[in-house]
Amino acid sequence: MHCWQQRGCDEELASRCPHAISSTDGLCVTGCYYTNCGRKQYRIATDLDILLDPTVDRSAAIKEPCTYCEFFLLNGPRLAQ
Repeated sequence: MHCWQQRGCDEELASRCPHAISSTDGLCVTGCYYTNCGRKQYRIATDLDILLDPTVDRSAAIKEPCTYCEFFLLNGPRLAQ
């Protein structure tokens, strides 16, 4: 399992989390404490070409901060062309 496919909370908390069960997309929002990433590869992307890459499948990320993480944007799944 890739880091962008893992929630920051445990299963019990995720089972009652409003982000996981009430939202239409199930995405953990940036404001949630459990979306903080402590991985060494996490880095906020600053290059606009990377941030705006239309081939990145952002729907694969379960946490909103992943969608602007340089590691995810460079190594994450791509949309079918």
